[in-house]
Amino acid sequence: MPENSKMDYEKLGFRSGLEIHQQLDTRKLFCNCPSFLRNDEPDSEIRRKLHVVAGESGEVDVAARHEAEKDREFIYQIHNYTTCLVELDEEPPHLINREALKIALHIAILLSAKILPITQIMRKTVIDGSNTGGFQRTVMIARDGFIETSYGNVRILGIFLEEDSARLVLKDEKSAVYRLDRLGIPLIEIATEPDLKNAEHAK
Repeated sequence: MPENSKMDYEKLGFRSGLEIHQQLDTRKLFCNCPSFLRNDEPDSEIRRKLHVVAGESGEVDVAARHEAEKDREFIYQIHNYTTCLVELDEEPPHLINREALKIALHIAILLSAKILPITQIMRKTVIDGSNTGGFQRTVMIARDGFIETSYGNVRILGIFLEEDSARLVLKDEKSAVYRLDRLGIPLIEIATEPDLKNAEHAK
């Protein structure tokens, strides 16, 4: 497309939404480990393989079965003081980080969202090895908010608080190496409705 031409987004029927993730500068979401990334050599590592089991419905997830058939080994690099048994999935999660929860609630108020009076921490299946437990913990904080923009209001579908995944270091057909320093760092996820009208609006 020539540089001087202008795309007619309205004629195109353009619709877009965004899903925004932002790490929080607190301790980890479900333990007391500090939230910072390490550049030094890991102190140890563990090796695991994906083991497929049936879920609550009694059925095995098709994608999980497919990934398990690859027989890939997952290698997790561990640093003392920034990784504990929670990240290793060897200890139950602690109570949710209150500072991270408070920040999520502040964001919900700023976005005029409806804060849920009762909510539950959910587990989303993860099959690429980026979480040692095979799932990611996430909790919906609020919904039905909005933000004012020069193009009109953008509706906020939902605001979530979730744990970040492990950091991928190296991957090939037979194995994947992850660093556990990032696993469990709190993330705010903000999902908008498809109210963005053009590229500049999305930006």
